Amino acid sequence: MLSRSAERLYWLARYLERTENLARLVSVHMNLLMDLPKGVEMGWQQLIHINGCQEAFHEHYKLAQERNVTRFLLTDPGHRNSLFSCLSLARENIRTTRELLPDEAWEQVNELYLYTKKHLDSVSSRRMRVLFLNEILEGCQRFTGLLSGYMSHDHPYHFILLGRNIERADMTSRILDLSSLLLSESRSDEMRQYESLLWMNVLQSLNALLMYRRHVRSRIKGDDVLNYLILDSALPRSINCCLYEMADAIGKLPNHDKLPEDVADLKDFVLSIDTRQTTQLQLRNILDQLQTKLAFLHERIANNWFLAHSLDDPIIQQEQKAN
Repeated sequence: MLSRSAERLYWLARYLERTENLARLVSVHMNLLMDLPKGVEMGWQQLIHINGCQEAFHEHYKLAQERNVTRFLLTDPGHRNSLFSCLSLARENIRTTRELLPDEAWEQVNELYLYTKKHLDSVSSRRMRVLFLNEILEGCQRFTGLLSGYMSHDHPYHFILLGRNIERADMTSRILDLSSLLLSESRSDEMRQYESLLWMNVLQSLNALLMYRRHVRSRIKGDDVLNYLILDSALPRSINCCLYEMADAIGKLPNHDKLPEDVADLKDFVLSIDTRQTTQLQLRNILDQLQTKLAFLHERIANNWFLAHSLDDPIIQQEQKAN
Protein backbone atom coordinates (compact mmCIF):
# COMPACT_ATOMS: atom_id res chain seq x y z
CA MET A 1 0.00 0.00 0.00
CA LEU A 2 1.38 3.40 -1.00
CA SER A 3 2.25 5.89 1.71
CA ARG A 4 0.26 8.59 -0.08
CA SER A 5 -2.86 6.40 -0.17
CA ALA A 6 -2.50 5.60 3.54
CA GLU A 7 -2.33 9.31 4.33
CA ARG A 8 -5.42 10.09 2.26
CA LEU A 9 -7.44 7.37 3.97
CA TYR A 10 -6.31 8.61 7.37
CA TRP A 11 -7.39 12.16 6.53
CA LEU A 12 -10.62 10.99 4.89
CA ALA A 13 -11.60 9.47 8.24
CA ARG A 14 -10.50 12.55 10.21
CA TYR A 15 -12.42 14.98 8.02
CA LEU A 16 -15.60 12.89 8.00
CA GLU A 17 -15.42 12.45 11.77
CA ARG A 18 -14.99 16.21 12.11
CA THR A 19 -17.98 16.78 9.81
CA GLU A 20 -20.16 14.55 12.01
CA ASN A 21 -18.87 16.15 15.22
CA LEU A 22 -19.66 19.65 13.95
CA ALA A 23 -23.18 18.63 12.93
CA ARG A 24 -23.84 17.00 16.31
CA LEU A 25 -22.37 19.89 18.30
CA VAL A 26 -24.42 22.56 16.55
CA SER A 27 -27.58 20.46 16.75
CA VAL A 28 -27.30 19.73 20.47
CA HIS A 29 -26.16 23.25 21.35
CA MET A 30 -29.12 24.71 19.49
CA ASN A 31 -31.53 22.54 21.48
CA LEU A 32 -29.79 23.43 24.74
CA LEU A 33 -30.01 27.19 24.21
CA MET A 34 -33.73 26.88 23.51
CA ASP A 35 -34.18 25.13 26.90
CA LEU A 36 -32.16 27.64 28.94
CA PRO A 37 -33.45 31.03 30.12
CA LYS A 38 -31.73 34.20 28.92
CA GLY A 39 -28.87 35.37 31.13
CA VAL A 40 -27.21 31.99 31.77
CA GLU A 41 -23.52 32.23 30.83
CA MET A 42 -23.81 29.94 27.82
CA GLY A 43 -24.07 31.20 24.26
CA TRP A 44 -23.04 30.64 20.67
CA GLN A 45 -19.49 31.78 21.40
CA GLN A 46 -18.98 28.49 23.30
CA LEU A 47 -19.01 26.60 20.00
CA ILE A 48 -16.21 28.82 18.71
CA HIS A 49 -14.16 28.04 21.84
CA ILE A 50 -14.74 24.27 21.54
CA ASN A 51 -13.38 24.29 18.00
CA GLY A 52 -10.45 26.52 18.93
CA CYS A 53 -11.07 28.98 16.11
CA GLN A 54 -11.62 32.28 17.95
CA GLU A 55 -8.97 34.12 15.95
CA ALA A 56 -10.24 32.93 12.56
CA PHE A 57 -13.84 33.75 13.51
CA HIS A 58 -13.13 37.30 14.62
CA GLU A 59 -11.20 38.02 11.44
CA HIS A 60 -14.52 37.89 9.59
CA TYR A 61 -17.26 38.43 12.17
CA LYS A 62 -17.68 40.92 15.02
CA LEU A 63 -20.44 39.26 17.04
CA ALA A 64 -20.68 35.60 18.08
CA GLN A 65 -24.41 35.46 17.44
CA GLU A 66 -26.40 32.51 16.09
CA ARG A 67 -26.39 33.54 12.44
CA ASN A 68 -22.66 34.31 12.30
CA VAL A 69 -21.54 31.25 14.27
CA THR A 70 -23.67 28.75 12.35
CA ARG A 71 -22.58 30.20 9.02
CA PHE A 72 -18.92 30.17 10.06
CA LEU A 73 -18.98 26.60 11.43
CA LEU A 74 -21.29 25.01 8.89
CA THR A 75 -21.13 26.61 5.48
CA ASP A 76 -18.30 29.14 5.22
CA PRO A 77 -16.05 27.93 2.35
CA GLY A 78 -13.36 30.39 3.49
CA HIS A 79 -13.05 28.66 6.89
CA ARG A 80 -10.99 25.53 6.34
CA ASN A 81 -12.47 23.83 9.39
CA SER A 82 -16.16 24.44 8.56
CA LEU A 83 -18.46 21.47 8.00
CA PHE A 84 -18.64 22.18 4.26
CA SER A 85 -14.85 22.54 3.97
CA CYS A 86 -14.24 19.30 5.90
CA LEU A 87 -16.73 17.46 3.72
CA SER A 88 -15.10 18.88 0.57
CA LEU A 89 -11.68 17.70 1.78
CA ALA A 90 -13.09 14.26 2.65
CA ARG A 91 -14.59 14.01 -0.84
CA GLU A 92 -11.25 14.90 -2.43
CA ASN A 93 -9.44 12.28 -0.34
CA ILE A 94 -11.90 9.52 -1.17
CA ARG A 95 -11.97 10.51 -4.87
CA THR A 96 -8.24 9.82 -5.10
CA THR A 97 -8.43 6.49 -3.21
CA ARG A 98 -11.55 5.00 -4.79
CA GLU A 99 -9.71 1.83 -5.82
CA LEU A 100 -9.19 0.94 -2.13
CA LEU A 101 -12.81 1.36 -1.01
CA PRO A 102 -16.21 -0.10 -1.91
CA ASP A 103 -17.95 1.84 -4.73
CA GLU A 104 -20.80 2.61 -2.35
CA ALA A 105 -18.40 4.52 -0.06
CA TRP A 106 -17.57 7.03 -2.81
CA GLU A 107 -21.23 7.33 -3.78
CA GLN A 108 -22.20 7.99 -0.16
CA VAL A 109 -19.64 10.77 0.38
CA ASN A 110 -20.31 12.33 -3.02
CA GLU A 111 -24.07 12.40 -2.46
CA LEU A 112 -23.57 13.94 0.98
CA TYR A 113 -21.30 16.61 -0.52
CA LEU A 114 -23.79 17.43 -3.31
CA TYR A 115 -26.65 17.61 -0.78
CA THR A 116 -24.64 19.97 1.44
CA LYS A 117 -23.65 22.19 -1.47
CA LYS A 118 -27.26 22.46 -2.62
CA HIS A 119 -28.60 23.35 0.84
CA LEU A 120 -25.93 25.77 2.10
CA ASP A 121 -28.39 28.65 2.29
CA SER A 122 -30.94 26.66 4.26
CA VAL A 123 -28.96 26.83 7.54
CA SER A 124 -30.06 30.43 8.10
CA SER A 125 -33.52 29.06 8.97
CA ARG A 126 -33.59 27.22 12.29
CA ARG A 127 -36.18 24.69 11.12
CA MET A 128 -34.32 23.94 7.88
CA ARG A 129 -31.03 23.76 9.81
CA VAL A 130 -32.41 20.92 11.92
CA LEU A 131 -33.28 18.93 8.77
CA PHE A 132 -29.90 19.76 7.23
CA LEU A 133 -27.94 18.58 10.29
CA ASN A 134 -29.99 15.40 10.62
CA GLU A 135 -29.21 14.54 7.01
CA ILE A 136 -25.48 15.12 7.60
CA LEU A 137 -25.47 12.95 10.73
CA GLU A 138 -27.34 10.12 9.04
CA GLY A 139 -25.04 10.31 6.00
CA CYS A 140 -21.87 10.09 8.13
CA GLN A 141 -23.28 7.18 10.13
CA ARG A 142 -24.27 5.36 6.92
CA PHE A 143 -20.69 5.76 5.69
CA THR A 144 -19.23 4.34 8.92
CA GLY A 145 -21.62 1.38 8.89
CA LEU A 146 -21.03 0.76 5.20
CA LEU A 147 -17.25 0.49 5.65
CA SER A 148 -17.65 -1.75 8.67
CA GLY A 149 -19.92 -4.12 6.78
CA TYR A 150 -18.53 -3.99 3.23
CA MET A 151 -14.81 -3.33 3.48
CA SER A 152 -12.06 -5.84 4.20
CA HIS A 153 -10.58 -5.18 7.63
CA ASP A 154 -7.06 -4.93 6.29
CA HIS A 155 -4.43 -2.18 6.21
CA PRO A 156 -6.54 0.53 4.47
CA TYR A 157 -9.32 -0.04 6.99
CA HIS A 158 -6.90 0.25 9.89
CA PHE A 159 -5.63 3.61 8.65
CA ILE A 160 -9.26 4.76 8.55
CA LEU A 161 -9.80 3.57 12.13
CA LEU A 162 -6.65 5.37 13.20
CA GLY A 163 -7.77 8.69 11.70
CA ARG A 164 -11.31 8.38 13.05
CA ASN A 165 -10.29 7.64 16.62
CA ILE A 166 -7.59 10.28 16.98
CA GLU A 167 -10.13 12.85 15.76
CA ARG A 168 -12.77 11.50 18.17
CA ALA A 169 -10.43 11.62 21.16
CA ASP A 170 -9.47 15.20 20.29
CA MET A 171 -13.09 16.33 19.98
CA THR A 172 -14.11 14.64 23.24
CA SER A 173 -11.30 16.45 25.06
CA ARG A 174 -12.44 19.79 23.57
CA ILE A 175 -16.04 19.27 24.67
CA LEU A 176 -14.85 18.36 28.18
CA ASP A 177 -12.65 21.44 28.16
CA LEU A 178 -15.74 23.56 27.71
CA SER A 179 -17.68 21.61 30.31
CA SER A 180 -15.03 22.47 32.90
CA LEU A 181 -16.81 25.84 33.00
CA LEU A 182 -19.48 24.01 34.97
CA LEU A 183 -16.94 23.32 37.73
CA SER A 184 -16.00 26.96 38.20
CA GLU A 185 -16.46 28.23 41.75
CA SER A 186 -17.50 31.58 40.33
CA ARG A 187 -20.39 30.22 38.26
CA SER A 188 -23.66 31.98 38.90
CA ASP A 189 -26.52 30.63 40.98
CA GLU A 190 -28.59 30.42 37.80
CA MET A 191 -25.91 28.27 36.17
CA ARG A 192 -25.85 25.96 39.22
CA GLN A 193 -29.62 25.61 38.94
CA TYR A 194 -29.32 24.21 35.41
CA GLU A 195 -26.20 22.07 35.90
CA SER A 196 -27.92 18.73 35.35
CA LEU A 197 -29.36 19.97 32.05
CA LEU A 198 -25.94 21.22 30.95
CA TRP A 199 -24.18 17.96 31.81
CA MET A 200 -26.93 16.13 29.94
CA ASN A 201 -26.11 18.33 26.96
CA VAL A 202 -22.45 17.30 27.20
CA LEU A 203 -23.47 13.62 27.11
CA GLN A 204 -25.84 14.19 24.20
CA SER A 205 -23.18 16.01 22.20
CA LEU A 206 -21.16 12.78 22.36
CA ASN A 207 -24.19 10.54 21.79
CA ALA A 208 -23.55 9.02 25.22
CA LEU A 209 -26.63 9.85 27.32
CA LEU A 210 -28.36 6.45 27.04
CA MET A 211 -25.13 4.52 27.68
CA TYR A 212 -24.36 6.73 30.70
CA ARG A 213 -27.74 5.90 32.21
CA ARG A 214 -27.28 2.19 31.54
CA HIS A 215 -23.78 1.93 32.96
CA VAL A 216 -23.47 4.60 35.67
CA ARG A 217 -26.99 4.08 37.02
CA SER A 218 -27.12 7.28 39.08
CA ARG A 219 -28.39 10.80 38.56
CA ILE A 220 -26.32 12.97 36.26
CA LYS A 221 -23.40 14.51 38.21
CA GLY A 222 -20.37 16.37 36.88
CA ASP A 223 -17.73 14.05 38.35
CA ASP A 224 -19.49 10.95 37.08
CA VAL A 225 -19.91 12.40 33.58
CA LEU A 226 -16.25 13.40 33.37
CA ASN A 227 -15.14 10.04 34.68
CA TYR A 228 -17.34 8.18 32.20
CA LEU A 229 -16.31 10.20 29.14
CA ILE A 230 -12.60 10.05 29.91
CA LEU A 231 -12.08 6.57 31.35
CA ASP A 232 -14.82 4.20 30.23
CA SER A 233 -13.30 1.42 28.15
CA ALA A 234 -16.45 0.47 26.21
CA LEU A 235 -18.01 3.79 25.14
CA PRO A 236 -16.87 4.47 21.52
CA ARG A 237 -16.39 8.21 22.10
CA SER A 238 -14.64 8.02 25.47
CA ILE A 239 -10.98 9.03 25.31
CA ASN A 240 -9.82 5.72 26.80
CA CYS A 241 -11.80 3.67 24.25
CA CYS A 242 -10.45 5.78 21.34
CA LEU A 243 -6.90 5.09 22.55
CA TYR A 244 -7.66 1.39 22.76
CA GLU A 245 -8.96 1.41 19.16
CA MET A 246 -5.85 3.30 18.01
CA ALA A 247 -3.53 0.85 19.76
CA ASP A 248 -5.36 -2.06 18.14
CA ALA A 249 -5.16 -0.49 14.65
CA ILE A 250 -1.47 0.40 15.04
CA GLY A 251 -0.67 -3.13 16.21
CA LYS A 252 -2.14 -4.55 13.00
CA LEU A 253 -0.19 -2.24 10.68
CA PRO A 254 3.33 -3.05 9.47
CA ASN A 255 6.46 -1.15 10.51
CA HIS A 256 4.81 0.56 13.47
CA ASP A 257 8.19 1.26 15.06
CA LYS A 258 7.68 2.61 18.63
CA LEU A 259 4.13 3.85 18.12
CA PRO A 260 2.59 1.18 20.42
CA GLU A 261 4.76 2.53 23.25
CA ASP A 262 3.66 6.10 22.47
CA VAL A 263 -0.02 5.12 22.66
CA ALA A 264 0.62 3.14 25.87
CA ASP A 265 2.26 6.23 27.45
CA LEU A 266 -0.72 8.35 26.44
CA LYS A 267 -3.10 5.77 27.85
CA ASP A 268 -1.21 5.78 31.17
CA PHE A 269 -1.57 9.56 31.25
CA VAL A 270 -5.34 9.31 30.69
CA LEU A 271 -5.85 6.54 33.25
CA SER A 272 -4.03 8.61 35.88
CA ILE A 273 -6.62 11.41 35.63
CA ASP A 274 -8.67 11.57 38.83
CA THR A 275 -11.67 13.74 38.02
CA ARG A 276 -12.88 13.68 41.64
CA GLN A 277 -9.72 15.35 42.91
CA THR A 278 -9.28 18.07 40.24
CA THR A 279 -10.31 21.69 40.28
CA GLN A 280 -11.57 23.49 37.19
CA LEU A 281 -8.13 24.98 36.51
CA GLN A 282 -6.36 21.63 36.96
CA LEU A 283 -8.83 19.92 34.62
CA ARG A 284 -8.29 22.53 31.93
CA ASN A 285 -4.52 22.10 32.21
CA ILE A 286 -4.87 18.31 31.98
CA LEU A 287 -7.08 18.55 28.88
CA ASP A 288 -4.69 21.05 27.27
CA GLN A 289 -1.85 18.58 27.86
CA LEU A 290 -3.94 15.79 26.40
CA GLN A 291 -4.65 17.76 23.21
CA THR A 292 -0.95 18.51 22.86
CA LYS A 293 -0.10 14.82 23.31
CA LEU A 294 -2.67 13.85 20.66
CA ALA A 295 -1.13 16.36 18.24
CA PHE A 296 2.30 14.85 18.99
CA LEU A 297 0.93 11.35 18.35
CA HIS A 298 -0.41 12.56 15.00
CA GLU A 299 3.05 13.81 14.10
CA ARG A 300 4.58 10.47 15.06
CA ILE A 301 2.04 8.63 12.89
CA ALA A 302 2.69 10.98 9.96
CA ASN A 303 6.47 10.73 10.28
CA ASN A 304 6.28 6.96 10.51
CA TRP A 305 3.94 6.14 7.61
CA PHE A 306 3.31 9.17 5.42
CA LEU A 307 5.91 10.11 2.86
CA ALA A 308 5.38 13.85 2.82
CA HIS A 309 2.92 14.42 5.59
CA SER A 310 0.98 17.65 5.66
CA LEU A 311 0.73 19.60 8.88
CA ASP A 312 -1.63 22.18 7.45
CA ASP A 313 -4.55 21.06 9.55
CA PRO A 314 -5.84 24.14 11.39
CA ILE A 315 -6.41 22.38 14.71
CA ILE A 316 -2.92 20.85 14.72
CA GLN A 317 -1.39 24.19 13.74
CA GLN A 318 -3.05 25.79 16.72
CA GLU A 319 -1.68 23.16 19.09
CA GLN A 320 1.82 23.76 17.76
CA LYS A 321 1.46 27.52 18.08
CA ALA A 322 0.36 27.12 21.70
CA ASN A 323 3.59 25.27 22.44
